[in-house]
Amino acid sequence: MKRNLQAGARRNAALRLEVLTEQEIDEIHLATLEVLERTGVFIEDDEALEILHGGGARVEAATKVARLPGHIVEAALATTPRYFAACGRSPDNDYLMSDGRVGFTNFGEGIAIVDTYTGELRAPTKKDVGDSARMVDALDQIDVYERALGAHDVPQEVAALHNAHAIMTNTSKHAFIGPLDGFQCRHMIRMAQAIAGGPEQLRERPFVTSVTCPVSPLKLVRECCEIIVQSARAGIATNVLTMAMAGGSSPVTLAGTLVVQNAEILAGLTLAQLTAPGSPIVYGSSTTALDLRLASASVGSPELALISAAVVQIARRYQLPSWVAGA
Repeated sequence: MKRNLQAGARRNAALRLEVLTEQEIDEIHLATLEVLERTGVFIEDDEALEILHGGGARVEAATKVARLPGHIVEAALATTPRYFAACGRSPDNDYLMSDGRVGFTNFGEGIAIVDTYTGELRAPTKKDVGDSARMVDALDQIDVYERALGAHDVPQEVAALHNAHAIMTNTSKHAFIGPLDGFQCRHMIRMAQAIAGGPEQLRERPFVTSVTCPVSPLKLVRECCEIIVQSARAGIATNVLTMAMAGGSSPVTLAGTLVVQNAEILAGLTLAQLTAPGSPIVYGSSTTALDLRLASASVGSPELALISAAVVQIARRYQLPSWVAGA
């Protein structure tokens, strides 16, 4: 299994970027618990509401708002694994995701591609998805694969399944795939189980992780809930990937945005643990600042770097593997 060097370990040869002090991290954690208990989170899926209610959350059926007492969240954090093996289809590409270890993935998702042979800028096809997975498979510096492209030449209602098929059959590395909704997540898991040799074989060596995004501020929409619940039941990890935008869908301040995105992730984590204690969760963030002039996400901005560095610190406080955006 690949065990990469640890980032930020306290040794002379390492570089540490600490945006927050330990006290500030504690304050963000306590503020998050207050938001989850007093404001709550919109949970669109009825089954997810039942699961949270059964675990002790206060649920308002009319508004679909669940308020999570702090002790429920703390208990969920206690049962979330501190690491998990992101298995590849080939054991040589198994990758250990844990607190402090740094690895790399490709960026996603490209909405257009330059044709290798004609130089034409065009919409990606299913073949392009498979080709991108095969290319990443050959790059030693890339530890895991995430969906680099989306197939545009297939029915879009089930495009995630076509993407999953192209990815799983073209890479021997661990794959992070966004199934988009419960129907496609269920069938993606069935596809992975068939490749692995059965449900128990996939539990033993999960070579795929689901990716799902809350909707800021403080919403777990139906599709997000379905993916979290189904992945937990199947024994595969979920990357709960927030995409808050400071000044747009979250407060303009760094601390306020970190509280919102932390509440969204911990709500998803709590749902997963109440569904199946011990379910692996990746603390994911593509949170950045909103460009107030262009109304677009400021990817690659200094604010993104600060947010990502702070996100890693918060994930380390919880001893969870993290996944953060880069330029």
